[in-house]
Amino acid sequence: MIPYKHEPFTDFTVEENKQAMLEAIHKVNGYLGQDYPLIIGGERVMTENKLRSFNPSKREETIGHVSQATQEHAERAMAVAKETFETWRSTNPAMRADILFRAAAIIRRRKHEFSALLIKEAGKPWNEADADTAECIDFLEFYAREMLRLKDGVKVESRPGEYNRYDYIPLGVGVVISPWNFPLAIMAGTTVAPLVTGNTVLLKPSSNTSVVAYKFMEVLEEAGMPKGVVNYIPGSSRDIGDFIVDHVDTRFISFTGSRDVGVHIYERAAKVHEGQLNLKRVIAEMGGKDTIVVDAEADLELAAESIVKSAFGFSGQKCSACSRAIVLEEVYDEVVAKVKEKAEKLTVGNPETNEHFMGPVIDDKSLNKIKEYIEIGKQEGKLLVGGTTDEAVGNFVHPTVFVDVKHDDRIMQEEIFGPVVGIAKAKDFTEAIKFANDTDYGLTGAVITNNREHLEQARRDFHVGNLYFNRGCTGAIVGYQPFGGFKMSGTDSKAGGPDYLVLHMQGKTTSEML
Repeated sequence: MIPYKHEPFTDFTVEENKQAMLEAIHKVNGYLGQDYPLIIGGERVMTENKLRSFNPSKREETIGHVSQATQEHAERAMAVAKETFETWRSTNPAMRADILFRAAAIIRRRKHEFSALLIKEAGKPWNEADADTAECIDFLEFYAREMLRLKDGVKVESRPGEYNRYDYIPLGVGVVISPWNFPLAIMAGTTVAPLVTGNTVLLKPSSNTSVVAYKFMEVLEEAGMPKGVVNYIPGSSRDIGDFIVDHVDTRFISFTGSRDVGVHIYERAAKVHEGQLNLKRVIAEMGGKDTIVVDAEADLELAAESIVKSAFGFSGQKCSACSRAIVLEEVYDEVVAKVKEKAEKLTVGNPETNEHFMGPVIDDKSLNKIKEYIEIGKQEGKLLVGGTTDEAVGNFVHPTVFVDVKHDDRIMQEEIFGPVVGIAKAKDFTEAIKFANDTDYGLTGAVITNNREHLEQARRDFHVGNLYFNRGCTGAIVGYQPFGGFKMSGTDSKAGGPDYLVLHMQGKTTSEML
């Protein structure tokens, strides 16, 4: 097999690529406003209750009207998934992998179309949308290859007169609850991992980006996925969320989203209901409060660039985004000045024309939460850049920087999920690492330094799941930087890594006397 290599990003300075994206946006514009059904056992189910998906850059623009599942639909989907599992679990793993390989090829051919839909429904700038689509392709191909690696189990020792085997078998029916910030990549990755390992799935995508998920379902069907393996049931968490988590036939829950919801799911999944035969497994990625540490022995231009790009890429709506920087006091003023200069040059607006670094935040709820934290930041520190919004047409927040804050202030401790970063001082490198660790989260972090001893100190003591040296703290690549965090960032379920598929299976030992 050809060695794994991640999907390359598109260079939109090339005129041919730019025109291809503009054509894709035109194509997506042609199917805006359609009605979308549920998909249960391959059957399209249109409901009266539909949720309007809209463009966060232009709120009056409707992406689609998406049917909403009730508990009755969810129960039906569960029954279908449970029945389908009895045959799907016995299929050839190589065949299941082939479905993923073909799906990857289909999306690669339609790469700009999916990116255009991400621009429209999620408000992603071109480069962020392209990276999302590329990561989706990476997940499909990486997990297909991983299944081929694991399909014959793992070697264990045998004694004379005895033959032992250790095989992986699927768990059963899984519930996938996917987020809006990576509505293609994370949604696809968390869906196909259980699929390729022989499980069946109830997919509940984010209400903000359900059209993207529907289009992905079409790709899986085209790639040869049998009916009932993945059942698409968008709906409100209030109506069906607890119901599918609590269900006696739910074997595992794969969740990406906020800490509060993740903890809620974890608690509910722990309860054993009457008739339940298995303890439920939870795979959770619950956000972060990610820190870039800038040492005195650092490239300060690189430090400022890393802070700004990590804080404001996709308007800070990444669990890996830099929302806090800890800078040694002897270089603090210089770093702050460089961050100010770079942040003030960023432009904000509708990403459709590829003229702006930042697009919108996803919805009114996010907008209002960010505004509240900006007011908190004004009380806790000094507003250096931004602090304003533009809400006339879309949900736009300007890049915002607070300085002279303390590492334990609220804006340095609580996840904001928007384009807001705080910068605090530390007297030395050891204190900087102590401050960096002093949050409830432990997802990503970065250290900018040319001091090798400090790099090794951070490798040992900076307690995060993904630690980067002399670069920003966002942008993990599937197969290169397995992604997942510690503490309240989740279950350290390393997406795109060698352990991830095993989370969707259970080990079975067989021993034969010869």
